[in-house]
Formats: sequence, C-alpha cells, structure tokens
Amino acid sequence: MSKDTLNVSGVTYTTADDGYFEKRKLTRSAGIWGLWGLAVAAVISGDFSGWNFGIDFAGFGGMLIAFALLVVMYYGMIFSIGEMASAMPHTGGAYSFARAAMGPWGGFVTGLAETIEYVATTAVIVYFSAAYAGSITAELLDFTLPSWVWWIILYAVFIALNSAGAAISFTFAIVVSIISIAILLVFSVMAAFSGLFSWDNLFNIVPDAGQTEFLPHGWIPILFALPYAMWFFLGIEELPLAAEESHNPVRDIPRAGLIARTTLIITGLLVLFLNTGIVGADKIATAGEPLLDGFRAMVGDELAAVLSLFALVGLLASLQGIMFAYGRNMYSLSRAGYYPKFLSLTGKRQTPAVALLVGAVIGFIALVLVDALGGTGGVAGAIVLNIAIWGAVIAYVLQMVSFLILRRKYPNANRPYRSPWGVPGAAIAGILSLAIFFGFFINEPARPAIVAIAAVYVVMLLIFAFYGRKRLVLSPEEEYAVSGGLHGDPQKEGYGGTVEDDLLSLDGRDETKK
Repeated sequence: MSKDTLNVSGVTYTTADDGYFEKRKLTRSAGIWGLWGLAVAAVISGDFSGWNFGIDFAGFGGMLIAFALLVVMYYGMIFSIGEMASAMPHTGGAYSFARAAMGPWGGFVTGLAETIEYVATTAVIVYFSAAYAGSITAELLDFTLPSWVWWIILYAVFIALNSAGAAISFTFAIVVSIISIAILLVFSVMAAFSGLFSWDNLFNIVPDAGQTEFLPHGWIPILFALPYAMWFFLGIEELPLAAEESHNPVRDIPRAGLIARTTLIITGLLVLFLNTGIVGADKIATAGEPLLDGFRAMVGDELAAVLSLFALVGLLASLQGIMFAYGRNMYSLSRAGYYPKFLSLTGKRQTPAVALLVGAVIGFIALVLVDALGGTGGVAGAIVLNIAIWGAVIAYVLQMVSFLILRRKYPNANRPYRSPWGVPGAAIAGILSLAIFFGFFINEPARPAIVAIAAVYVVMLLIFAFYGRKRLVLSPEEEYAVSGGLHGDPQKEGYGGTVEDDLLSLDGRDETKK
C-alpha cells in the first residue's frame, strides 16, 4: 500500500505502518496520588543537596529571595502547564505545547531541551547515588566497587523498575516520596528541638564592604542563586508526560501539580531554614552533603552510614521520577518521528524500555567523561550539572511563550482547566525564567554548559533538517497541531486510523496532499 503524505510547515507526514500505534501503547494506571508521587519523587532529592550552593553566591537572605521568586515562577508555570495539558492530554508535554504554538521546529527545539534536562539530571543523580552507595557498603559491609560498576547497577535496576509496568512505577514513586518526606520531617523535628538552631547562624557570612548580613554580596548574586534554588522544584514540570498513563489527565494533572507544589514548598522551607540554622550559612554554603551535615551536628559521626542511607533514599526517589520523565519525553518525540522511531516501541509491558535504555547509555557515557576529567569538581562535572538547569530553563521559557501564543492562536480551543493566573501568570513565569537564563549567561562558571548544549543543538537540528523533518508521523501531538486543536485526545479518539485519514485529506493554505 502506498503511503499518503502531507506537507505542512516545512515538514512531511506519512501514514503510519499497520500496527504502528499498537506497538507503541501505554497503560492508564495513575490516579491523582500516583501523579503526586511522581512529581514529588522527581524533585525531592533537591532538598537533600544541591540547593545550598546558592547561599555561597547570595547569602541566606539572597537565597530566601530566590526561593520566593521561584515559588511565584513555578506557580505561574504549573498553572499554565496544567491548562495546556488539559487541552492536549497526550504524552508530549512541553514538546506538544510548543508544537501546537510554534510549529514543528519549535516543538523539536523545546522537546530536545527537555531531553537534555532529564537525561543530564538522571546522570547527576546516578553519580551522587553511587557515591553514597559506595560509602555505605564500605562502612557497613566492608567492601567497595568501582564507581562505574555502581553506575551500571543503578541504571540497570531503575531501567528494570521503569520497564516493569506503569503501575509499578507509580506505586514505587508514592512509596519513596512518602519515605523521603518522612526523613525530612524527622530531621525538622530533631532540628527544632535540638537546641542547636540559631537565627544568627542564618546570617553568619561576613558581608562584603558596604553590604549587609542579609545580602552579604549584594543584589546581583541573587541571579546566580536562582539556578540552585531551582533544585527545590526542578522536575515537577514533568507531570504532563504522564497524560496517557493517567486515568483522568484533564482533572488529575492540574490537581496533582497543585498538591505536589504545596508539598515541596513546605519541605523546601523547612530544609532552607532549619538545615542552615543548624549548620550555619558559612559552612552549608559549600557543603556536599548539607542535610547529612545537619544530622551529624545533632547526633555526631557515629551514625554516618545510616544517615547516608537516608540521603540515598531521597536520591533514588528522584532517580525514579526523572528516569520516567526522559523515557516518556524520548518516547513521544520518537513516536512522532523526530527521534528514531524504534525508541518509542513499548513491548508487552507497554513501557518505553528502548528509550529508557538509550537515555541510560547516553547518561553513562557522560558520567565516564565526568570521571575522566576530574569528577564533579572538574570541568566536565560542572558542565553536566549546569546542563540540567540550562535545558530546564530553555524548556520553561518556550512553554510560557507557547501558552501566550496558544491563548491567541486557539482562543476557542477546549480548555477543561484554565490557569487561575492566566496570561499574567505565564508572563511572570517566563520573565523569571529569562532572568535565570541571563544569570547563567553572565556567570562565568556556567558558560561551558552553554557551549556544550549549543553543540548538541547544532548537531540535532542539522539531523532534523536533512533527515527527520521528512519522516514525521501524525501522532496525537501532531494531530492536535495540524488540525488546529480539533484532534489529538487519544483517550477519546484512539490512535491513527480514521483520525489520521481525516488529516491526510486536509486542504489548506500551506498543506498539500500527494
């Protein structure tokens, strides 16, 4: 059978092979609490480490301001994402929103930013999880393994977990999220009643000449603190990627996002104040294990291995959540033809195991490079750490631009959920995302990450320009965009079939049937 094709916006769509979507099925198995667990799990490791380096740049006062700004940014962003996800309840997430708003090139650029973000973040979490696991086994079991062996073990275990079935993934996310929150609450209670907390500790960084204890280095470094404050929330935006595995994505994704956001604001504030107030801003600013340092200040070093196990739980929670994200992101872009189509095969378990494996291989290669060039303290380590934030910020800005465009482009589109902050909320979130982007640009240590991500974009855009754009498929994300919002809800309309036939028979100003 000859393939029908549709040329639109500089790309070519062809009819999918028989059984194409059957081989790429996902299973609906998540309720509101499964989605909550996924969102919290993806983020929660940021409460255990990473956030504290912002205090080194801006002091506690600057970090607190950065935290407040990000609360506003994430409220505006998650409200906006919730609205777009309810209108486009399919797996593409950020790529899908940008595709509808800015065409195939905009969708690809945005989707690639999320791929980079999630694959790099997963690699960073694997790196630190391996370090914790190695220290625990050395202390408790008196044996050690090379770092690369731990990386393989962690990737293999969590690929297996994420490939075993969506129901298992969501259940695990709930369990590890609850355990991680419990650890943070135990720490908070101990800190509050230890007698070691001091308000003076929050402001014990010696200020620069002419500055204050609240902002010891002035106002500008708040820009440098913003990327580190993002660790309190980075990853929550992945929720729309679970749309085709949610029982009721239109209702549950916005609700789960609101509950998860509230949960993370509370845990973030507890850690920011109590951890800093126990250890002291001057020491915590450069601590590799800030929460563990807080525990050690209260109970000593005798329980170091047990305390490391606590931190490892938080890291493994985020490893689960972020690996889920890169798997679904790569799956959706592959199903539409932007990435090689074999990456979206789901098999009997109906999970994107191939995409999970390929993302792990890329992450493992990045870790080998990091280790060869000096670990996280070397140049390569800094690049990988900053790439995760850089990719996220690009995706954030483009999603908020997409929201603003879609409000004007499709004013009558079905939006079962509407952002309570509307256009102003998206604009505020976009402006704050741009501020983080600008902070990266003027912060010299972050510039190698900019060069690295730019190189990735050049290569991938060239591949798409000369190969990928001629071989796209009308997946639900593409159906929605090509039809002007009339098609694209797979829960109601299914995949391919008559929906695809309708679109391939379209006549329009820039569409031609061959």
